Amino acid sequence: MAEAAPEIDSTSTIGALVALTKPVVISLLQVTALCAVLIHDLIQYHLGNGFDVVATLWTCFVVFIGGFLTAGGANSINMWYDADIDPFMGRTAERPVPSGNVTARTALLLGISLAILGTIWLIEMANAVAAFWAAFSVLFYVIIYTIWLKRRTSQNIVIGGIAGSTPPLIGWAAANDTLAMSHSLDFGAFLNLGAALPWLMFMLIFLWTPPHFWALALFRDREYSEANVPMLPSVKGGKHTISEMRVYTALLIGISAMFIDPIMWGFPRDDVWSTGWAISTTYFAWALLLGVWYNQSVLNIDLREPRDEKGKIPSAFSSFMISMKYLALLFVTMVMVVASFYVGLIALAGVAILEVYKRWKNDPKNMKISDSEPTPSIAE
Repeated sequence: MAEAAPEIDSTSTIGALVALTKPVVISLLQVTALCAVLIHDLIQYHLGNGFDVVATLWTCFVVFIGGFLTAGGANSINMWYDADIDPFMGRTAERPVPSGNVTARTALLLGISLAILGTIWLIEMANAVAAFWAAFSVLFYVIIYTIWLKRRTSQNIVIGGIAGSTPPLIGWAAANDTLAMSHSLDFGAFLNLGAALPWLMFMLIFLWTPPHFWALALFRDREYSEANVPMLPSVKGGKHTISEMRVYTALLIGISAMFIDPIMWGFPRDDVWSTGWAISTTYFAWALLLGVWYNQSVLNIDLREPRDEKGKIPSAFSSFMISMKYLALLFVTMVMVVASFYVGLIALAGVAILEVYKRWKNDPKNMKISDSEPTPSIAE
């Protein structure tokens, strides 16, 4: 994720070791994990099970540390394996290994150590289920995506996106006290998180990942070709890529419809004036609004527009940046609505009023020209 974001300065030894973990990249993942913790505990509050602020903050701390260590370890191993192709791409050429600030062996050892340490941390400080999904994410990202899929199929990021979709599962599992003593080796025990909501969060990130990354790949297609990485734009072309991006964003909006059922949030489906219905319908409205906003950025991508001085397609880069804001807002809004659907409704109404005002102000019929200013001519 967020590959275009500025990375930590990797010129110093400490900076290089930190940069191996891609801290900026994993920050968005940690937002979704922490939001899952808050959403779980807030729903339990609405169900009458109380809300312990200290306990919730502690769980957030545990999840953040565990997630940073395991995801950072996976990223470091990824840099070890990709050391041969990173020099061919502008956005990766200055990474610690290709730049010579650390050796590939150091990246591998650091990655393995962090991944193991993070898994043990979650086992001891949270539960085996949270640790399982963290370890699963590392193994899937390294073995399935980096080693197997990345250099073999243009659908690499689609399947590999499973690894980046697990943070809400980790956060939810860590917050669920009923899983605290679950050390069963039965895989079904790890799938059963006690609610459907974390799996819906998982699906949101899974469907978001392809259009998010392909927006970046659209103007990096030459670099991927030179590195022999079959990203979709370099294999199928820009038009085909945009078509698939639109399919995924449509599915992303469609999955939001499932959030309208309070049962998906763990609430009983009783009368329509219940807290569960208020939360689910308010969030559905927000998800639909945000989805339309992000979808419009995908529809606006124009392959024919001139590239900027860095070779970026402005509309594609804009969609890439909006995609990160979209995912963060989606999860933060979920927390806001669960905390108080009244706040969600007021904020939603405020956004609607602001949008109506902007459209009214930009309507040519409502634009006034000062008498002291010359009337623009058609030529102008």
